[in-house]
Order: sequence, then structure tokens, then C-alpha cells
Amino acid sequence: MNLRIAEIFTSIQGEGLLIGVPSTFIRVSGCNLRCDWCDTKYASWHPEGPVMSLEDILDQVSDRPEHFVLTGGEPMLFDAIEPLCQALKARGKHITIETAGTVWRDVPCDLMSISPKLANSAPKGLSDEWLHRHETTRQDLAPLKQLVANYDHQLKFVVSKNSVESDTEEIRCLLHKLEPRKPGPVLLMPESTTEEGHREGLKRLSPICLSNGWRLSPRLHIELFGNTRGT
Repeated sequence: MNLRIAEIFTSIQGEGLLIGVPSTFIRVSGCNLRCDWCDTKYASWHPEGPVMSLEDILDQVSDRPEHFVLTGGEPMLFDAIEPLCQALKARGKHITIETAGTVWRDVPCDLMSISPKLANSAPKGLSDEWLHRHETTRQDLAPLKQLVANYDHQLKFVVSKNSVESDTEEIRCLLHKLEPRKPGPVLLMPESTTEEGHREGLKRLSPICLSNGWRLSPRLHIELFGNTRGT
């Protein structure tokens, strides 16, 4: 089985519960959404990279650190993600899967990092067909409920500076729809790819996290490396 791979790199995990942990990222190309603020359009809007066999992927990462992050694009779209996870787990690796939560799969996974997309993600400048497809796909409750019920998980939400109040209300409504659910932390991240915007966003979201009991998640890789590939 094969996967189109945009990039494989080892860096510092920049988001979520495992922030700061040295991790190897396997970025799969291809996505069913078109988020307007996507910072990896080379793996979603315009999928690129070589098609690799699972054997070639595993050979390339054989001597990497313990923690692995399967990301994209949307890695859960592809059947080959299942044997890849199984092979990594057989090698004793810790597996995080970064997903929008629109696809259910039964795969070995230590942390399902779910980032449901809010209305602020609606694509601009694309066809009406893509806009409709994005809007009707971005929050599919059936797979999302399965994921939060069956995996240790985190729920990460990207909040825009232009829609903080509506984003916050949308998050509350979605969490209500998911109840009862297996406990998992809710994390808010600012939409930004610059250091200044990131820091302003953290300040903006701090009182919201305090009042709702949610967690504030920095994007450490923006502070360390800026908005660059392979980080």
C-alpha cells in the first residue's frame, strides 16, 4: 500500500498536550476540506510529494525518536494509514494522529488530536462546489462522536481574531452536541502564522479559557521557527 507524502521531518511538537516533545512528523498529502487559513496548502489544497510505499516510509524513519505524529492534509482519509500505524506501534512508537474529525477509523493511536473546523475556516475564492463541500463536511457528528468515545484525545479549536465571540459560541454548541463524551481536554489556539499575531491571539484567548475551563495552546513552532516547512 502507498501514500503520497508531502514531507517527513523531526522537530519539536508545537501544539497540544505534548508540546515541546521531540517528534517525527509524517505529513500525508490530500484533504477533504479547504480551510481558508490552512498553513499546509501543499498537503491539502495542492497535494504534492512522492508516492511512497509503507516500506520506504518505515525505512526513512527507522532511527527517529519515540514520538510520531501522522498529520496532513487529512491522514484518516487513506486506507494505508492503518497498516502504517500498526507497523509503527509494533516498533514501540507513540502515535499521535492529527485529524479534523470527519473520518472514523479503528487504528492504533495513543493520542487522537482532533481539530474540528469552525465557521471561520470557510474558503474564500474557491468555487461554490468547494464551499458547499467544505461547509457540509467540516463538522460531521457521526465520526466525531466515535473518535471522542473511543480514543484518548484532545479537541483543538482554531479561533480567529475576527470572530472570537461567534467562534466561542460555536465551540460551546459543538461540545454540547458531543455530550456525554469520554473526557478529553479542550484547547484553543489563535489563528496566526506570525510571532506578533500569535502572542496577541494568546492574550485574546486567555480570558475565554479561564471563564470556560478550557486550555490555552500556544503554537510553539511559530515562536521557534516561524511559518516554515519542515518544522
